[in-house]
Amino acid sequence: MSMKGRMFAAVLALLLPLVSSAQFRDGAGYDDLYDGETVTALKSHVRELSAAHLEGRKSGSEGEKEAAEYVYSRLKEYGVDMLSPSSGELFGIRKENGDTLTSRNVVGFVQGYDKSLRDHFIVVGPRLDNLGTMTMTVDGRPVERVYYGANGNASGLSMMIELARMVQTNSILFRRSVLFVAFGASTDTFAGSWYFLNRSFSDVGSIDAMINLDMLGTGYNGFYAYTASNRSLDNIMTTLAGDLQPVLPEVVSTEIYPSDHRAFYDKEIPAVHFTTGRYPEHNTDKDTQSVIDYEMMERELEYIYNFTVALANTGAAIAFRTSDIVQKASSQEGVFGYNEVDQRPLFLNSSDPGQFLEKWVYQYLKYPEKAIREGIQGRVMVDFIIEKDGKVTNVKVVRGVSPELDAEAVKVISASPKWKAGRVAGEKVRTSMTIHVEFRLEKKGGKSGFGIKK
Repeated sequence: MSMKGRMFAAVLALLLPLVSSAQFRDGAGYDDLYDGETVTALKSHVRELSAAHLEGRKSGSEGEKEAAEYVYSRLKEYGVDMLSPSSGELFGIRKENGDTLTSRNVVGFVQGYDKSLRDHFIVVGPRLDNLGTMTMTVDGRPVERVYYGANGNASGLSMMIELARMVQTNSILFRRSVLFVAFGASTDTFAGSWYFLNRSFSDVGSIDAMINLDMLGTGYNGFYAYTASNRSLDNIMTTLAGDLQPVLPEVVSTEIYPSDHRAFYDKEIPAVHFTTGRYPEHNTDKDTQSVIDYEMMERELEYIYNFTVALANTGAAIAFRTSDIVQKASSQEGVFGYNEVDQRPLFLNSSDPGQFLEKWVYQYLKYPEKAIREGIQGRVMVDFIIEKDGKVTNVKVVRGVSPELDAEAVKVISASPKWKAGRVAGEKVRTSMTIHVEFRLEKKGGKSGFGIKK
């Protein structure tokens, strides 16, 4: 062996023990080597909460119980005062067949420092459960598929656990107290959040606001905050947007999908729903760790932590649904905001705006050739009114992208078939809505598409 070869071998011999000790350290996988503390923790939580042995965390299942125990143990490990048993606070749900389904909520608590405000609470509440398993027939044989729920909602649970760690570590910064609640039986009925507000927590009037963390693990659809156009919450977000933030949510006035924030709205408690929205693997057996963007989750977590600090420390009253948007809509002759009506407008018998986007807007949109040539893409925010007779009128762009994309979005929405009108006190009313129409290019000048990737 040459002198150069002997020197290389000697250096390699010195380096190998160092590489081995790092790569194969206890409890770490290869992918964790260069992750920061937060990303490593998020990966660990998602891995545990979407593991196969939990069998999809179905409400009332042993897997849901094990998930509750995991959340409890992590919160307690981080120094959070636990208000529920280790397997969660149990509650029963009467099923249609007369049987009782037993589910659970996990509740933790970090006390604020301000004597005048520490008896007021911010609730952080992701859902605990998922769809469980489903037996399918493949080639004439029954096959059990597990709906792992990595993004739905192991991501939100993991975010809550790490948010609790940050709040507990920095509790001296929080005037109000923070309650951390993992809601059981949420997937179908939102029963956990209803039980917490109506049976479990004795002083609902002391809850000043709620933060819902639901499906926050995918980054390609964006990062959204739905506040029901609440002025107090929107003002905090506007203030934060002026500071240096790792990522900013897009504040939307149209509910992306129903979740546990609904129960808080019913109690007239201001709530914000943070989410990255629906995704192709949603409610399938492909909702595994592979869909998660952990680096994006870390950035979202930092923003949500900053928002929680600002919300817990605001000296102003956090009023329920007092936004300029709602007031403006109500001041128009006979026009109600989307969240003001008792019964929301229906498109194809669905109150979900996603149905309108999927079944109408994205079916008939044409990507303008000029926009394709110039590589223009983005989300067009559009307002419109659904009249008492179901017609769509007053279609206008609130936040545009380009004249071509804006005009196409207005054109297709204006041509909408009739809806079923919204109602207040049983009477048909004019209802205002806001939606986001997405135009997307795979690459400049390349294939065009609309909406959520399929």
